[in-house]
Amino acid sequence: MDTQTNSAPLLDLGPAARQIAGMLDAIDDARLSGPTPCPDVTVGAMLAHVEGLAVAFRDAARKELGATTDTAPSVESGVLDGGWRSTLPAALDDMVAAWCAPDAWQGMTRAGSVDLPGEVAGMVALNELVLHGWDLARSTGQSYGAEEAHLRNTLALLADVGDNPPAGSPFGPPVPVPDDAPLLDRAVARSGRRPDWRPES
Repeated sequence: MDTQTNSAPLLDLGPAARQIAGMLDAIDDARLSGPTPCPDVTVGAMLAHVEGLAVAFRDAARKELGATTDTAPSVESGVLDGGWRSTLPAALDDMVAAWCAPDAWQGMTRAGSVDLPGEVAGMVALNELVLHGWDLARSTGQSYGAEEAHLRNTLALLADVGDNPPAGSPFGPPVPVPDDAPLLDRAVARSGRRPDWRPES
């Protein structure tokens, strides 16, 4: 793993956050009740979850620990606020800005009620953006591309989960894919998602 310097953040969350923000105009209200690759999670609930995690990881980066960082995530129960088309992009921007500060990656912080090093929290935040960006793109018929470094971050994090995630894990058992599958497919499959998932399936 790369070591953190005092002059730059370890990873730039901006591209992954902008991917999500760029999809929002194409998500009309009729799609909000549609399915996502996560069982029993609608597009609306997924958007609510993304906004919530953006706020939580913003506060984790700032070391502003409290209600937002002490709550375990629950994507299934997300309720989308009526102003999400403006509040979600703003939350993503704030999250990215917070993780641009080098000291966000240093010391200890908390996210999802779990205490963890800032460096790990930042990597988890990026992983959330990458996977849920793919979820939203696939659910709403949009294209998706992630940076190679971001996908390798996801693979590295999920390798630690193992092939049999514990009960309550947000990830399912890895889905088999060919060794020469695209990096995005391998990252998605490692999280327990089917790379070939479509809403009609």
